Amino acid sequence: MIKICELYKSFGALQVLTGVNLSIEAGKITAILGPNGSGKTTLIKSILGLVKPDRGEIQVGGEVLNGDCRYRNAIGYMPQIGRFPENLSMQDLMKMLTDLRGGVHRDENDRLAQFSLHQEMDKPLGTLSGGTRQKVSAILAMLFNPKILILDEPTSGLDPVASSVLKDTLVTERDTGKTVIFTSHIMSEVEELADVVVFLLDGKIQFHGPPDEILRDTGEANLERGIARIMQDRATA
Repeated sequence: MIKICELYKSFGALQVLTGVNLSIEAGKITAILGPNGSGKTTLIKSILGLVKPDRGEIQVGGEVLNGDCRYRNAIGYMPQIGRFPENLSMQDLMKMLTDLRGGVHRDENDRLAQFSLHQEMDKPLGTLSGGTRQKVSAILAMLFNPKILILDEPTSGLDPVASSVLKDTLVTERDTGKTVIFTSHIMSEVEELADVVVFLLDGKIQFHGPPDEILRDTGEANLERGIARIMQDRATA
């Protein structure tokens, strides 16, 4: 679904991405991991068209990104921190997005109920708690039934019930053939959800494969220690 070839990006003298080659498959959940400054945010923003690479090519659904933004209609994005017009209600925001997209969004009543959001629909977004706004971000990301879901630290700030609902939803979306990409610093969450792990360090992919392969390669008992071993080995190489 997404193919990245020889992607380079620098900000001034800082080289952030260095020749990244990556294929992200449909029907799988891919976790993009890396410490702060590893390049994962820049990689995601490049796919979203929010950052223009210096060199390289990105294909989404077989189409090369060339400045035409229409491909974004196939993407639902959930940022780590959702920022909304504080005076609008969730109901207003959903209507505004529907008008802007010029389409009909899918019925989210079941998911609104699961997230306990029905009673929040008419409240100004600026009055909602951070966790509730995170739930709103999740609903908006999936509102137009996109083929690709990109989620940045999606369970951050969510209570255990909402976190479980969201994770179950991502598995369901994957099982319908969608491409799901997420970042997380919670390795137990990655072990639970990810079919594929992409680990970035210093703008380069250090690992790309199933999570259990990291455990086999490093001999560690869990993913957190396996990732830590990869970082230690690269630091001493």
